[in-house]
Amino acid sequence: MNNRVKEIIKNIIYIVTANGIGMIISALITLIVPKFLGVKEYGYWQLYTLYISYVGFFAFGWCDGIYLRFGGYKYEDLEKETFVSQFWLLTIFQVFLSLLLFIAAIFLIKDSNKQYVAYMTILCGFVTIIKSFVLLILQATNRIREFAKYTRLNQYIYIVITMAALFLGIRSFEILLIIDIISKFIVLILCFKCCKEVIWGTFAPLVCAMAEAKMNINAGIKLMLANIASSLIIGIVRIGIERKWDIFVFGKLSLTLSISNLLVSFINAIGVVMYPILRRMPRDKLPSMYTALRTLLMSVLLLVLASYYPLKVIMSMWLPNYADSLIYMAILFPMCIYESHMALLINTYLKTLRKEAVMLYINVLSVVASLILTSAIVLFFNNLNLLVFLIVALIAFRCIIAELYISRIMGIRVGKDMVIESVMSIAFITLAWFSSCVIGFMIYIIFYVIYISIKKKDIMEKLSTLKTTIWSEQKEVSSLI
Repeated sequence: MNNRVKEIIKNIIYIVTANGIGMIISALITLIVPKFLGVKEYGYWQLYTLYISYVGFFAFGWCDGIYLRFGGYKYEDLEKETFVSQFWLLTIFQVFLSLLLFIAAIFLIKDSNKQYVAYMTILCGFVTIIKSFVLLILQATNRIREFAKYTRLNQYIYIVITMAALFLGIRSFEILLIIDIISKFIVLILCFKCCKEVIWGTFAPLVCAMAEAKMNINAGIKLMLANIASSLIIGIVRIGIERKWDIFVFGKLSLTLSISNLLVSFINAIGVVMYPILRRMPRDKLPSMYTALRTLLMSVLLLVLASYYPLKVIMSMWLPNYADSLIYMAILFPMCIYESHMALLINTYLKTLRKEAVMLYINVLSVVASLILTSAIVLFFNNLNLLVFLIVALIAFRCIIAELYISRIMGIRVGKDMVIESVMSIAFITLAWFSSCVIGFMIYIIFYVIYISIKKKDIMEKLSTLKTTIWSEQKEVSSLI
């Protein structure tokens, strides 16, 4: 048991490290690439990053199904014949699908730059899906070190080559797209070497392989749809902006979104650690743990909003070509509150309570709302400010609906806190949009001090609850050891 606990801790450290490094690299890319690229070039680069976030859809849950069905198996216990067949069936399917998409891009896309972005997205999708087949097997069979190593290596190669290209004077988004695919392809080859037993070998009978593929797709398609739906909430709005306005506006707004999402990336890394802890916790302790974590998380996140003011000044000096668009950070920054809340607490609790179907339903509902409202604003109002505000409204809507559901099934009351946090978010947006940085910062800090004064007793109680719960969990683990 002692070795088992140590192994779990090591795996958590590896995963958090990989996510942490990914966050640092994302920050570097976010800050450095727009400094060197022109606004138009950066816009096409952002369009590519938007498109590749949805390439997983074209696996139709195949790889996710393998992960769900074989999670917990030992690598050496896998039926290699079955996996070799699945790999090559998936590869052949992706080749034909990629060819169809290439043909569609030729006839449907007239803009040469957007056509190039589409070609590179299709190529990237092929490499990414094949790579995810191997990486998810590593993750499912608890080969976490290899999984983390190859995830980090992909990021290392990309950041090194990209930085070298930029400092050597390359200012073409086309080259940066090629670099991204090269980095993924190098890692793909290394993954083949690491898991050659599931790549090369004897094939299972075709009928059996097809039946196995069907089972994998059926098992994984819900998880895939939930993940895609989550990213589509904002993605639909971004696509609406790209269609209605030009690539310059799209690129500038994408930069502000990237900056706002950096905090969310860090919170996601913490969420990886929270899930196994909550899964191990007795059900009767989950409600008190939720309210404790929620109170402490929100008190920190509401303070983080104040970082908008110095960050806007610094970014305006660092990226003067984007200074006019940084005002949209005033609207988008509260998105960090709702996205972080969703990632760290709500999604983690829904998974712990085995309510994945509820996650899918809420995400799909939010996507439908995004599609309807984006279409209405683009077609009838032609208002970019309203469309940017819609992003925050949709994220807040999803978070509030999900939390109301959790509060009902766990018997906790969060309505008052939700109202206070919404008022704080609206106050922040109003101050940041209509006042100067100095005045806005000072008034918001006053609001925050009032908030802390109101919540002081509650925060102290929740800290005590958290300490007691963690201490009792440590004693239980120690007794098992």
